[in-house]
Amino acid sequence: MAKSTGLGQTTLSVDDASGTARDIRNDITNWQFSTPRGVQDVTGIDKSANERLLLLADASITLNGVFNPSANRAHDVLKTVPSTSVARTVTNTVNGVTMACEMLFSDYQLTRSDSGELTWSAPGSLADGTVPTWA
Repeated sequence: MAKSTGLGQTTLSVDDASGTARDIRNDITNWQFSTPRGVQDVTGIDKSANERLLLLADASITLNGVFNPSANRAHDVLKTVPSTSVARTVTNTVNGVTMACEMLFSDYQLTRSDSGELTWSAPGSLADGTVPTWA
């Protein structure tokens, strides 16, 4: 596969509180997905450079978008974040490669700017201990 942009070939769905996947990509303006690994410093005093071991895998996502109160759109999906404690499957496909993770969303932030825009942001963290893997 050749190098590519993030234009046109992206899908993104998030489960609502009842576990039904909803395609909310039309309401998302940008997103950030991270898959860090923990690292343990095990450098002995006999070394002149750092020595490390890889530890647990993790994942986080931050979705940002434009407010849309229509049925099964972003607000309808995320409005229950403050009142429910459910893991939600987030499925993200970019140019034919897919990452699906069970995420816990910890906030649903609405912002009304001084120019009138009504936007939102929703951060999520890995929920279930399954190593995030692109397929």
